[in-house]
Amino acid sequence: MDIAALSISLNQATLSQSVGIALSKKVMENAQQNQSQLLKMMEAPHPNLGKSIDIKA
Repeated sequence: MDIAALSISLNQATLSQSVGIALSKKVMENAQQNQSQLLKMMEAPHPNLGKSIDIKA
C-alpha cells in the first residue's frame, strides 16, 4: 500500500469513529430526556386516584 491509500483509510476510520461517538452521545441525551419525563409523569398524582372505592359484598 502506498502512503495515499494509508492516509485515506486512516481518515475513513477516524470519521467512522467520530460518527459512532456522536450517535452514541445523541442516544444518551435522548435516554436522559425520556428518563426525566418519565420521572415527572410518575411524580404527578392521577386526578381520579383515591376518589372512589369499589366494594363488593
